[in-house]
Amino acid sequence: MKIKRALCGILGLLLFLPFSAEAQTAISNRLILWGTDQGLYRRTQAGKAEQLWSGGKVHKIIHIPGAKPTENSWALLTDQGILISGNLKEWEQRSEGLPEKVIKIFEDGEKSFISTIQEIKDLEIDKEDPELMVCAVKDGVYISKNGGRNWESLGMPNFRSNGIKAVAVVPTDEGLTVFCSHSIYGVYYIRADEAGAKWTELDTGFEKLETTDNPDEISDFAVIPSSGIYASQSFRRRIYKLDWEQKNWDLVWSDDSEFGAMDSFSTGKKHLRFLRDGVIMELPLPDHKKAAERQDLMNLIKTIPKDQKPNCVVMRESTRTDTDIISLSELWLLGEGDQGKKDTGPAATAAGKEGIYLPVNHAMDPASLKPYLDIIEKHNLNMVVIDMKDDYGRLRFTPQNSSITKLGRVFRPVDLEVFLETMKEKGIYTVARIVLFKDPEAARKDGAKYAVWDVKNNKAWEGYYDTRRKINPDSPEANSAQTTVILPDKDPEYEILRTWYDEKWVDPYSEEIWDYNASIAEELNNRGFDEIQFDYIRFPTDGVNLTDARYRWQDTGMDMDSAILSFLRHVRSRVSAPISVDIYGANGWYRTGARTGQEVELLAPWVDVICPMYYPSHFEQNFLAQTPPELRPFRIYSQGTRRTRLIARGQVVVRPWAQAFYLNVSYDRKYYNADYVRLQLEGVRSAGNGGLTYWNNSGRYEDLP
Repeated sequence: MKIKRALCGILGLLLFLPFSAEAQTAISNRLILWGTDQGLYRRTQAGKAEQLWSGGKVHKIIHIPGAKPTENSWALLTDQGILISGNLKEWEQRSEGLPEKVIKIFEDGEKSFISTIQEIKDLEIDKEDPELMVCAVKDGVYISKNGGRNWESLGMPNFRSNGIKAVAVVPTDEGLTVFCSHSIYGVYYIRADEAGAKWTELDTGFEKLETTDNPDEISDFAVIPSSGIYASQSFRRRIYKLDWEQKNWDLVWSDDSEFGAMDSFSTGKKHLRFLRDGVIMELPLPDHKKAAERQDLMNLIKTIPKDQKPNCVVMRESTRTDTDIISLSELWLLGEGDQGKKDTGPAATAAGKEGIYLPVNHAMDPASLKPYLDIIEKHNLNMVVIDMKDDYGRLRFTPQNSSITKLGRVFRPVDLEVFLETMKEKGIYTVARIVLFKDPEAARKDGAKYAVWDVKNNKAWEGYYDTRRKINPDSPEANSAQTTVILPDKDPEYEILRTWYDEKWVDPYSEEIWDYNASIAEELNNRGFDEIQFDYIRFPTDGVNLTDARYRWQDTGMDMDSAILSFLRHVRSRVSAPISVDIYGANGWYRTGARTGQEVELLAPWVDVICPMYYPSHFEQNFLAQTPPELRPFRIYSQGTRRTRLIARGQVVVRPWAQAFYLNVSYDRKYYNADYVRLQLEGVRSAGNGGLTYWNNSGRYEDLP
């Protein structure tokens, strides 16, 4: 691929305002700009921090060199969209055409809405033609040819799951080419100027995630006119260079680690800079010889005031005016040496807890509770998770707030005061589990007002699956609670056995359901639980009839992610204790909220603990089962815990659920034993200080290490 270049045209020069004298003075220092959750800053000649923009979080700063030093410009990637300035004072919003995200607010019985630009995963600009820009959201790539004034969609690779991570734009002799990386499926490119162009896979050469056919996630691209196109991997510290003629990515640098974080390219005249966990690195070009650490750049970043934690930074290579401008984002990676430990706040309280799920029926009296207290003591544990609203929507405590029982039914409640006093005397950390949107009790209330709706049959929706079997006069009739119908097949010798999942769902968009569950969480917090945990904080995923499900409480502009974020925003204002959420293992392994709305990057700012269910029995049975296959539980929990923390940018404690139960699947039939459980614990501990919770639905914990 021959990269085609041209200087900015007259229109491009007119697009950006020149630097003011004050802004030009700022560039005389090596540290030019830094972005935080509170806005954009620079250092004055007096050595003080001066705020240049305060409208939101700044995730990335892009320096755009002009034809003259006085014509430099800047682009910001923020949580409010894309901003452009030529003088670091006036900022112009450049997000027209990008998708919006709607957050619903419910206060005092009234709802209102906040509309913002959907989270932008990456932004890249052709620095020699700043009119040309490309960016991506979770499920789409967008291009602008007029400096961001208007954006047009290029779609995304043909997969239903979201998960785009990085983008790049390359003007070439063959035409304008845009690249994107998908967390699960790898790298694709598209000819942006061709009518009807389709995304084409370009994965050859990348190291694959073991036992799969997909490359491990690509974290970033770098386009260097004099050298070529580079890509890095998020979780294994590899850099590749594209051989366009052979359509192959050639490995040019690796530290040979089995696992390690890497992101944020910054290109220079003779070097490629990037971040790995804890360090800024520099790779010489074009020979790609040994990469070196840049401790001087690390020290420069440390001069930023301690109360302004930077997300991104722009620095000059030296005090000379003709040296490289270094732009680095994802600076949270520099703190990854602590393996996710938290020093302050609710997350610090929640860190380092190891415990069990305690079936509430075993907590009714001292005699039934004693065996579990013995287990906790014997295995040196310090936490219990107990249902306060269970999988059937039943309240397992007696609320003091009478409004809670309008939607919930109290069933065999535990004596909260006695239970919590016992736990505190033993120094045991208590977590109240609240099953959220799988809720048969609330789903049937008020004529199924809150239920997910079956648009085909005009009733509350319930997922089912069909099994085709040959007709046998001796076959038992379908008469269980879940299997109730036998249907005819096209072939008269066969019949269809329809089986319903034992799940009934309320609408995750319903603000009244949010308020109900938030009231439960608030009361349990006030009555003494140390942590509130939400399970089934997702949309239904099972059933061949899933396309018949409708969400009658969904307001215009809302999607699965915004429903869950709106709920968390609502409950966060009412609960002071740490909040944890349970997620599918796959949603913690990959950067996607596919099917569920559980996207870790979006959840992390609103919760303190994320609890992935990395049960080996629930993955494909050959996943990470390479030689020796007995170590599969360790691999899944060690890598999975690290991946979730990195996807969450180190903002949360990762406390996985550990599988302390046998499931009749092929791997478990061969390998489940006490070592199976022990290896999960060792995997989590190898990944940091997040803790774990053993799950056994019946309360059998004979296999604990």
